Amino acid sequence: MSEPAADAETFLAVTESVAALQPGLSTLEAGVLAALHLDLAADSRSFSRVFGVEHALVLRAVEILVGEAALLTVIERAARTQRTRYAVTETGRAVLDHLHG
Repeated sequence: MSEPAADAETFLAVTESVAALQPGLSTLEAGVLAALHLDLAADSRSFSRVFGVEHALVLRAVEILVGEAALLTVIERAARTQRTRYAVTETGRAVLDHLHG
């Protein structure tokens, strides 16, 4: 049996660090970035399921991270389910690189 990618404590710590580095982000927005960084969820439906958050709220957070914050870019969006796959932008990578510094 393999170890999980990250435990809840790690996820919360990374979420808090992202929020501290980007004070304009909500906790949910920081959590989306943290989950992507920790390989816990790379799309909106997975994040919604793993963390028990309404998919509509996750989509709204992703839209802010793609738009205003410019920390994510959309890779793919399913028309029927609205499942949105995303990746970090160069700006997002710069923020996440500070987590290791």
